[in-house]
Amino acid sequence: MPRRQLRAFTNRLRPKVDALTHHPTVRRFAPALSDPDLWHLNRRSTALAVAVGLFCGLVPGPFQVISAIGLAILVRANFPLAIITTFYTNPFTIVPLYVIAYEFGRVFVPGSAEIVPFAAPPGSGPVEYLTAVLHWGMAMGKPLALGLVLLAVTLSAAGWAAVRIGWRIHAVIAWRRRALQRRRKPE
Repeated sequence: MPRRQLRAFTNRLRPKVDALTHHPTVRRFAPALSDPDLWHLNRRSTALAVAVGLFCGLVPGPFQVISAIGLAILVRANFPLAIITTFYTNPFTIVPLYVIAYEFGRVFVPGSAEIVPFAAPPGSGPVEYLTAVLHWGMAMGKPLALGLVLLAVTLSAAGWAAVRIGWRIHAVIAWRRRALQRRRKPE
């Protein structure tokens, strides 16, 4: 059932994608956008999109979506899914992810200090909170920088593998279900 709904949604979206990719301005500046892998959900483009989104989700600040679009076009992944996948990082998850990245980086940078505790300024708004996170991240230095790269690579590899394995399991179950239906069907 979800597959039919997803296919119906993509069929409704297709005229809009065609109008966008055939617009003269887009064709001149971004001819790669007409590549079907960027718009269709198949095993390869979906797994790559999840990997790209998980990797680019740890890129600092507003560059997550821009880097996800660029990398998705480069590796021919479904770029709407890559953009959506970057949203696993948000103000609620960024601090725990940075702590994990710092601890991951400490394994490879000998002599690193313990993690500096994070405390949001009392009564702070979003700008003050993000500024505090930035200063907290800068205080952690090399272990955090190395840990972010290592965590991004690890998450993207795990996401790619999970999608490929999940897609394969779904396909095998569907094959077996259809084979069972064919055997039960009277001729």
